[in-house]
Amino acid sequence: MFSGGQNLRALREQLGLTMRDVEGARSGKGMKPAGVPAGAPSVAPSIAPSMSDAQVRALFEEGSYEVVPHDGMRRTIAQRLTQSTQTIPHFYLTVDCDIGKLLQAREEINASAPKDKDGKPAYKLSVNDFVIKGLALALQRIPDANVSWTEAGMLKHKHSDIGVAVAMPNGLITPIIRSAENKSLSVISNEMRELASRARARKLKPQEYQGGTTAVSNLGMYGIKDFTAVINPPHATILAVGAGEERAIVKNGKIEIAHIMSVTLSCDHRAVDGALGAVLIGVFKSLIENPVMMLV
Repeated sequence: MFSGGQNLRALREQLGLTMRDVEGARSGKGMKPAGVPAGAPSVAPSIAPSMSDAQVRALFEEGSYEVVPHDGMRRTIAQRLTQSTQTIPHFYLTVDCDIGKLLQAREEINASAPKDKDGKPAYKLSVNDFVIKGLALALQRIPDANVSWTEAGMLKHKHSDIGVAVAMPNGLITPIIRSAENKSLSVISNEMRELASRARARKLKPQEYQGGTTAVSNLGMYGIKDFTAVINPPHATILAVGAGEERAIVKNGKIEIAHIMSVTLSCDHRAVDGALGAVLIGVFKSLIENPVMMLV
């Protein structure tokens, strides 16, 4: 607490306050900006500026760190994620998917894949390939969720262009499977493998990673059970996929062991309301749990 004229003067000088502000604070009446009449509605606080480079460095002993300059990719990621979290009202929906049938279908399909003269299979499906296809079909069945927000109006997309996050040194990039709803699982698998390889080599063309209608981020391969992902504008949704694991569940009144995968859908509340998002992730769950429905 401050007391005495000297301390009040110090406070005024430090915070740039007027005597009217200080006296108002002492009397409990609060402070109003100069020129604002009493009783006027308060102005919403602005976002506090982040710490400067000098302020951050001052917290650490000189010589206890090294400065690694940001490359263009890291700066772009920082800018876009900051924009997303500050301007897009996120909400999250999580469901558990029983992927027992999916794993069985994947094993059978991969085992029956034709091989070339060197014995190399024509394709090798991953769980992520089923996720891409399932999300693409779900968006076609729930077209009101296959959208992008603009101030002038909603963009309702005709195709499901699915971006897939690919980790690479110093960042990540999201190559896009265009019109994924019309492609077979084997085509999606081979296209994704080729895009990921060129992404890590930084050889993607802008049209191969810009745009898209939604995205998939899969950290299950790293053992992450569940997480939430940040929406990448102009997308209105992004699906975060966790690791599949064996869990005890109650099925038909009996306790059984099932292979469960948790997924979380992040939604832009301006474009996708809670009920709509719930329907979308429900359709996705149905497709993932019954993968034969992706083939008809």
